[in-house]
Amino acid sequence: MRPAAALLSTASILLLGVFVSATEPVNAVKVDPAQVSLVGANATWQLLISGTTSDNRTVDLTHAATYRSRDPKLALVTAEGIVSAKGNGQTTIEISAGELKTEVTVTVTLADEHRALNFENDIVPILGKFACNASGCHGKAEGQNGFKLSVFGFDPPADYRALTQEARGRRVFPAAPERSLLLRKASGGAPHGGGIRITPDRPEYETLRRWIAEGLPAGSTSDPTVKKIELTPRERQLGLGQTQQLRVVAEMTDGQRIDVTRLARYQSNHDVLASVTEEGLVTAGQNPGVVAVMASYMGQVDVLHVIVPRPEAVTDYPHVPEHNFIDGHVYRRLKQLNIVPAELCSDADFLRRVHLDLIGTLPTADEARRFLSDTRTNRRELLIDSLLQRPEFAAYWALKWSDLLRVDRLALGHKGAYEQYRWIRSAIAQEMPLDQFARAVVTADGPLSENPQGYMFKAVPQPGPAASAVSQVFLGVRIECAQCHHHPYDRWSQTDYFGMTAYFAQLQRKTTPFGEVLVATGDPVTKHPRTSEVITAHPLGEPMPAENVSGDRRVELAAWMTSPGNPFFAKNMANRVWAHMLGRGLVEPVDDVRATNPPSNPELLAGLAQHLVASKFDLKSLLKTIALSRTYQQSTTTNATNVRDEQNYSRALLKRMDAEVLLDALCQATGIQERYEGAQANTRAIELWDSQVDHYFLKLFGRPVRVTACDCERVSEPSVAQVLHLLNSQRVQEKLSHDGGSVARLVKEQSQDDRLAEELYLTIFSRQPTAEESQTAVNYLQTAGKAGPAARRTAAEDLAWTMLNSLEFVFNH
Repeated sequence: MRPAAALLSTASILLLGVFVSATEPVNAVKVDPAQVSLVGANATWQLLISGTTSDNRTVDLTHAATYRSRDPKLALVTAEGIVSAKGNGQTTIEISAGELKTEVTVTVTLADEHRALNFENDIVPILGKFACNASGCHGKAEGQNGFKLSVFGFDPPADYRALTQEARGRRVFPAAPERSLLLRKASGGAPHGGGIRITPDRPEYETLRRWIAEGLPAGSTSDPTVKKIELTPRERQLGLGQTQQLRVVAEMTDGQRIDVTRLARYQSNHDVLASVTEEGLVTAGQNPGVVAVMASYMGQVDVLHVIVPRPEAVTDYPHVPEHNFIDGHVYRRLKQLNIVPAELCSDADFLRRVHLDLIGTLPTADEARRFLSDTRTNRRELLIDSLLQRPEFAAYWALKWSDLLRVDRLALGHKGAYEQYRWIRSAIAQEMPLDQFARAVVTADGPLSENPQGYMFKAVPQPGPAASAVSQVFLGVRIECAQCHHHPYDRWSQTDYFGMTAYFAQLQRKTTPFGEVLVATGDPVTKHPRTSEVITAHPLGEPMPAENVSGDRRVELAAWMTSPGNPFFAKNMANRVWAHMLGRGLVEPVDDVRATNPPSNPELLAGLAQHLVASKFDLKSLLKTIALSRTYQQSTTTNATNVRDEQNYSRALLKRMDAEVLLDALCQATGIQERYEGAQANTRAIELWDSQVDHYFLKLFGRPVRVTACDCERVSEPSVAQVLHLLNSQRVQEKLSHDGGSVARLVKEQSQDDRLAEELYLTIFSRQPTAEESQTAVNYLQTAGKAGPAARRTAAEDLAWTMLNSLEFVFNH
């Protein structure tokens, strides 16, 4: 790690005229910081230059400006604005941005003094920056070519031994550092499967060379460590294609502030909206939206929040009515982005959408006809209320929770999986609040026949995986990475992981004459796998207590987890429900909540969570509120401003139906039910509790196998194989042509071709055909009908087949 460079003051602004940047004119230039103090040999600091436009927006000029040091013997500056110490004294860096000029004073002290190196502070960050300890290189389980490092540098002592003692010490050669295998391979002086990683002209090469030359110092336990990092800037609005240079400063435990911009690692949570280079240069993409860019260094993270608006301002932004608080949060963000929301969807679209989202079931032709003829102003609200009371609601949402809670017959057995599913379905049917639901699962104990929610801990029997599953499902936080190393993109350490694990260490399953019993017993000790430190049970983000709570530790976890003030639970539940209804989570993926993956609309997520808490965690209340919002009821039809927006809820997104919902829709539209092995006749796909039922269609269309708690198990992306199956499936054709099916019945009942076309549209699309669609269908039926009744029926089957293979049927819109 390079010696300290301290910021003495914040910023200076110089108004000197007009500068036309690579993007647009500016009339002021700002340099951050206004003064720089470099302490120690080769200390550096990244300057950030910004300009202010005539409409008071900030644009980054760091890479557009030119720099000159008045005394290169004291300090040098690169074309990227990186100042480095060369000699003691004070000098000035001159900065030019077109006709605008400013300067920054640089003071250098102790330029001849090299601070003693520390392996963990100075060498491990280099190995991490250049991916030497990544899981695809020497950090993977078996290492690479006989050389293994701990992944992401989580075990510095082991890495030190690997570098200095293994392979008979030939990796480093203090007598001639440049001949060390470590430097020769990294710089291209010797064959290296990873290519040239660190060229000799880089400061990181010099740090490694000096460390070897000084005898491979490990450092002292009293040496300062990284307390936190500070990313500058923290927020920025960027135009399409605009850039922003970042600066990362590490604050040490002894108060030093060190520029680590070149050693930090960066990642965007949405590369399409904004990408970031290894040097910390952010570039906005060509789509409007909100994106977070993470910087990480030595287990510490910080985030830049970027808003990328459309470049064309909406001069006369229309007034958009708000149905409830949801719309206010959504439309404020859209206005920032210069995006106008879509119009309201039609009654027919709303009818189909809300049926599929709430009960996973298409409306029947009769239901569609009644709703579309309803003239009451509150007909949409009345429809929502009626759907929430239907038995299909419990069946559909039990299916979704069964995926998350691992209702897996292979792991639980037929009886156990069925009992767990029945408990979930009963809890939903009885409107059990989500906090009670979570507490019942997390604290389940006693005979599993009486407490079948506890079967989750049979599917996930080990304390570590159980803690990971509970965290991922109920908190939306993935902690599994922290089992072996500090989470690379979050704050969670191994201590956090094993603190959660300790809650489940008491859990045991015992076989009795009355069946399996789940008990929490004893006071088992959980130890840190690397340091052997005793870890007591404590929730994520909370301090570790001196000792474990007495009794069943899970009770404490459940109480913390479902508390109204919990920072994760309500937001996670709200985000999962929102993602289901809108097609995209405010946090995406929904089970990857972390500081470096913030919600696209934090105020909206907070509002939804507050609503859920205020309603006492009532799932139906949250669903109704979302369904009543204008945001949910928007059309999929785009306008000129929102055609490229898929993140900010300016329009409804096309959503692929779940495998079970789509199969049920096919069966309902054709009037022929599917038969499933081991299930009763007339069982619908959304009622299948057994995810292992052998069915090609369900497997092809992404049904999860329930071996993990990840929401990603359910595949929602369409594929060519799915399209070809619908086009060519013999089973679909058999349903269409079945004598007892919908098409045969409608052909028999409707002698008039226009009435037949109308019934087909109401049955399959839940809407009336347009005049053009009706005329096309009638012409086709009439032409075929000249050859007789059989030909007319075949023509009707052809029409239905075409409709079943359309995007309008296959997608929820």
